[in-house]
Amino acid sequence: MIILMKLGASDAEIQAAAEVIRQRGVEPLILPGEDRAAIGIPAALTHDQKMDLESVLGAMPQVSKVTQTSRPYKLASREFHPSDTVVQVKDVQIGAGSFVVMGGPCSIESYEQFDQAAHVVRQSGATVLRGGAFKPRTSPYAFQGLAKDGLKILKEVGTKYGLVTVTEVMSPDLVPLVAEYSDILQIGARSMQNFPLLIEAGRSMKPVFLKRGPSASIDEFLLAAEYVLSQGNPDVILCERGVMPLDRGYTRNTLDISAVPVLKEYSHLPVIVDPSHGTGVARYVLPLAKAAGVVGADGVMVEMHPNPKQALSDGSQALTPDQFGELMSQVNRLVSLR
Repeated sequence: MIILMKLGASDAEIQAAAEVIRQRGVEPLILPGEDRAAIGIPAALTHDQKMDLESVLGAMPQVSKVTQTSRPYKLASREFHPSDTVVQVKDVQIGAGSFVVMGGPCSIESYEQFDQAAHVVRQSGATVLRGGAFKPRTSPYAFQGLAKDGLKILKEVGTKYGLVTVTEVMSPDLVPLVAEYSDILQIGARSMQNFPLLIEAGRSMKPVFLKRGPSASIDEFLLAAEYVLSQGNPDVILCERGVMPLDRGYTRNTLDISAVPVLKEYSHLPVIVDPSHGTGVARYVLPLAKAAGVVGADGVMVEMHPNPKQALSDGSQALTPDQFGELMSQVNRLVSLR
């Protein structure tokens, strides 16, 4: 529910309307506007609650209109937050016209490997360094990451090159540890609906990079973001990384590039595209990274490995350093024209 105040409503009148809502056991969210304020109720209301609030608030002289929100998510919606959210991480801005490139290997394998990757990321002009310390793998025998040792490498190398860092956190109990070493907490596609993890990540007040699950609808994706936002953490970054493919023999996933303008229309949160997981094929990463720039994404996350043939995970979708440099050059030229 959104309560639109009349033009020129005073702070006292806005607070009076908010107090009416509080008296009914619901916490209001005051939404300042350019010419008038609104009050949102980011909660599920019963039919009786809706009728009561519409009746009481609609009769207040300072209230212009009481409307029902059209989407199941509230805080992630443009109805509650019309202007674009910009997530500021150190000196990097994500959202509202910027185009951020996040690069690095799927897994942190050693200090030397990750240092080489970070050097390429920095030299190419990218600003965010990615690398997995904990790796959710289909097989229990596959490389699972270096865990805490990997986090230490992430922080040390990120600091050395002046890069913002992002890495995945897999369970609620690991949030404090990962938050200690990484600038951004990544929630992987397999964990998109791990609700205890979303809540704990939100409570950390660290920026959260949320990947869309391979079978998740747009509403399910934004409701997952709602879990983080509902903890008082405004810094959520959405990531489109592909949905289940019809033709598995060609790509790992089907990159839903149409999700970018849809998400930008209905949500204020920044949107990043991951063409590496979106295709699983290195030669398709560049054209889809450019497509992300064309449709208005706020950046891309790209896997790059100093030697993809020797990568311990996802080598088939990782760019070489030279390919990453070419991607940066082409994407920057393209984005400068939009």
